[in-house]
Amino acid sequence: MTDVHEFCSALPGAVLTFPFGEETAVYRVGGKIFALTGVDRATSINLKAEPADVTGLVDTYDSITRGYHMNKKHWVTVQLDGSLPEGLLEELIEDSYDLIVDKLPARDKP
Repeated sequence: MTDVHEFCSALPGAVLTFPFGEETAVYRVGGKIFALTGVDRATSINLKAEPADVTGLVDTYDSITRGYHMNKKHWVTVQLDGSLPEGLLEELIEDSYDLIVDKLPARDKP
């Protein structure tokens, strides 16, 4: 399973912040959040997704639910229990990142 902290940090322009306290890692690009997870024990990660994808992911995978403490239409919570197919977690993180980058003004894009 991918280390979510290493993966998120390696994305171009990604910045780690702690606006909700030192226990919650918040990854941003262009000042906008694309991922939230625990610092020491990352048991889940919140990721942005297209609304149609949110429904499909929630209906397909037991370890994916609508975003915890987030807009349930645009965010999912992924349990990091190793149950997702190989590569899907990385794809979901990249998709979340891309959703943010695509909406950034040109001057803020990495």
